[in-house]
Amino acid sequence: MQGEATRVGLPTVFIRLSGCPLRCLWCDTTYSFSGGESSDIAAVLAEVARYPTRHVCVTGGEPLAQKDCLPLLTALCEAGYDVSLETSGALDIAAVDARVSRIMDLKAPDSGECERNRWQNLAALNARDEIKIIIASRADYDWARQTIAEHRLDAICPVLLSPAQGLIEPVALAGWILADGLNVRFQLQLHKVLWGNIPGK
Repeated sequence: MQGEATRVGLPTVFIRLSGCPLRCLWCDTTYSFSGGESSDIAAVLAEVARYPTRHVCVTGGEPLAQKDCLPLLTALCEAGYDVSLETSGALDIAAVDARVSRIMDLKAPDSGECERNRWQNLAALNARDEIKIIIASRADYDWARQTIAEHRLDAICPVLLSPAQGLIEPVALAGWILADGLNVRFQLQLHKVLWGNIPGK
């Protein structure tokens, strides 16, 4: 079940690629930094075909750190799937197949990886994409509000603000958004509501 972004609630096949060059302080998928199984694209497509949904999300780690991520995305589109990509925003997204919806993070200061934001990616985004910012503090929120205004992010694509679990109360973030009238979508991680913090869910 897709737990985030505007596809929240849709039955989805997740393809999680291992490896990530970032080390965000609040990361909830550290198990994906290494390990996994080697596979070719044909085998991945065959596995995806076992599930009764047309929605596929390629995620990580940082999936674009895998050299075969781009051809995998294209192969999924060619197979007729509705494909989304969850990416950190630290690597170039320009070569991603245009049929893929890119869910791109911008890292706020408390992530510890704010300097890794690749601002050139903003020019590659379109209305089918989404920008996600995880908020761990009031300072993160103020940074996000200023960044949204400076770059007119909400005119590019939907902007999603999500509380970092255990670091900020969701109701506090919701209140700040309402008080400022931000043109963003507040989101909680539905999969954690349903299944808790189970790795891979």
